[in-house]
Amino acid sequence: MLAVDVNGVGLAELKGEHCRTLAADLTDPAVRAKVADWAEGGDYLVNSAGIVMIKPIFELTVEDWRRVQTINAEATFFLCQKIGPRLRPGGAIVNLSSSSAKLATTIEVAAYAASKDHDPLDHALLRLCPRLASGAGQRDSAGHCRYAHARGGAGDRGADARRHRRRMAAARNKLVPLGRGAAPDECAALIWFLLSDESAYMTGQAINFTGGLVNW
Repeated sequence: MLAVDVNGVGLAELKGEHCRTLAADLTDPAVRAKVADWAEGGDYLVNSAGIVMIKPIFELTVEDWRRVQTINAEATFFLCQKIGPRLRPGGAIVNLSSSSAKLATTIEVAAYAASKDHDPLDHALLRLCPRLASGAGQRDSAGHCRYAHARGGAGDRGADARRHRRRMAAARNKLVPLGRGAAPDECAALIWFLLSDESAYMTGQAINFTGGLVNW
């Protein structure tokens, strides 16, 4: 297994006999090419890297917009493009998207939501999966989970920003029928199911893993 993240400290606990790690920025095409070479003959690809930039929509800069799109949409698209054909027959791809692609619950994550569902990258992640499945014959799915990037992001620092994020999370959870976000282990269990033989007849699906927040 190969784990790639821009945060080398976070990767340290994964490094071992059965897992290689690479601390690198996946927005760099050269890094993506290197990862694709290492992935030759692999079985699975899981794209979970991403950032949330919590910033009022009228204060977003061009640089803010491009950073979010490059990390959340562009990196995922080109990793799928380069690694998908190199997977073994029967391999699977899972892309973590977001319920933000379907909802307009807050305008402070507009760039993030757009990176999950907008036209320039074929509707980004939500629309990418069915086309990958049709074009490459891979099993490919997208889901939603509260994971590391939901706790921070560029343009989103300081005590005030942390309090604002907590208020947003609390307000969001009131809308979720189950009343909470998903735990990392729950997300991992869904991802493993999508990669396993038990889901071999599923392909090109967008799974709503949202505690009932989204059901369409």
